[in-house]
Amino acid sequence: MSTAKKTPGRAAGGLARAAALSEERKREISKKGHLAKQQAALALRATHGSDEKPLTIGDVEIPCYVLEDETRVLSQRGLLAGLGLPRGSTPSGEDQLTVLANALLAQKLITPDLALILKKPIVFRPKHGGRPAHGYPATVLADLCEAILAARASGQLVGERQQMIAKQCEILVRGFARVGIIALVDEATGYQADRARDALAKILEAFVAQEIQPYVQTFPIEYYKELFRLRGLPFSTDSVKRPQYFGVLTNDIVYKRLAPGVLEELQRVTPRNEDGRPKAKYFQSLTGNLGYPKLQQHLGKVIATMSFSENYDEFKVKLDKIAPRMDKPTGPEQEDTGKGI
Repeated sequence: MSTAKKTPGRAAGGLARAAALSEERKREISKKGHLAKQQAALALRATHGSDEKPLTIGDVEIPCYVLEDETRVLSQRGLLAGLGLPRGSTPSGEDQLTVLANALLAQKLITPDLALILKKPIVFRPKHGGRPAHGYPATVLADLCEAILAARASGQLVGERQQMIAKQCEILVRGFARVGIIALVDEATGYQADRARDALAKILEAFVAQEIQPYVQTFPIEYYKELFRLRGLPFSTDSVKRPQYFGVLTNDIVYKRLAPGVLEELQRVTPRNEDGRPKAKYFQSLTGNLGYPKLQQHLGKVIATMSFSENYDEFKVKLDKIAPRMDKPTGPEQEDTGKGI
């Protein structure tokens, strides 16, 4: 009785197709795969943007990104959706944008440079990792729309497909005009900077209360037990005295991670004695409906991360991933010396 294992159907089909390929075709496929890996390894990383926050123009949503070399990029999927084209390859094996570029170039409706850009997307790495993505310089969509609409105006478009794309381009161009004029007015009037300040003010208003709240035990004993352990210090239940520098650590791992500017606002509104020390705990200045619940939620994450860490450095690396700091340091920070009992 044979003990050989049967190859599953799909795998068997793959093996059969591979066996039918010529050696030259196998080398070609292998070379393409190798080049793709090299390209992915060298790809720029997106520093801003995500699929969850697309550029919205009318009913069209186009995921957009900024790469580490400051190139503004529209995703391939979003560009296809914006033009009303389906995803995937055509029967010829070419992608939709390559087919469109070849047709428009043959009709001399776009320049060879624009056609090349459409046929050679930028490969980049998403901000939070994952498979490499494909995109195009943000300006390419406006260039393409202008070319197609100019061709429609001169009666050069051929077939229903190109007429349909032209309608989509008209919608997009109108959207560009609306978004663009708002951005230009904001820049010319200086409101761009004020808008950012207004957004920050609304965050602080939601997080920071106008008056000191009654004291309620907020930082659980587990927080201090773990902090003592990670810092290599003996913990005693007989004393509530904490090392002075624990305040610096708490500012870093707790208050600077709640929302932008919250720590600075808490430091500003919390009353101080003649020595400059706060008369109340920072958490007493948080709003009851948002600030305080967010603090408790964050403390749960912090304590859980502490418990899974062997030392303070490991804990900080993990915490930076799950709850990164919201502030942008503008100068030298207080040094974590580990001193000051």
